[in-house]
Amino acid sequence: MHELFDLLGIKGPVVAAGLAGGVLRALSRHRYKVREMVASPICGALAAAYLTLPVVTYFKATGLPIPDPADETTTLAAAFLIGVSAMWISDALFEFIVGKFRLTGGER
Repeated sequence: MHELFDLLGIKGPVVAAGLAGGVLRALSRHRYKVREMVASPICGALAAAYLTLPVVTYFKATGLPIPDPADETTTLAAAFLIGVSAMWISDALFEFIVGKFRLTGGER
């Protein structure tokens, strides 16, 4: 599995941190849905895998006072936060898209 992550340019600990963030997000919901309990950790892991390094690099480039991105703690903390927020962002995006299709379908 480690070779596959390396081939894709993904760090295993970053995926694990994003997965943990997704699990936290799934458990913090008031209403448990099976779809969210499964999708949230997967969404958190995928988002963390592909967004963590660009986000940390962007924050450093904008001059925000963050520790050295080479520091694993900074990267893993960012991955966890991205994992927690990934499902919220995808929920908002899907609601926006569905709302657009409802408006378009209702106007015919």
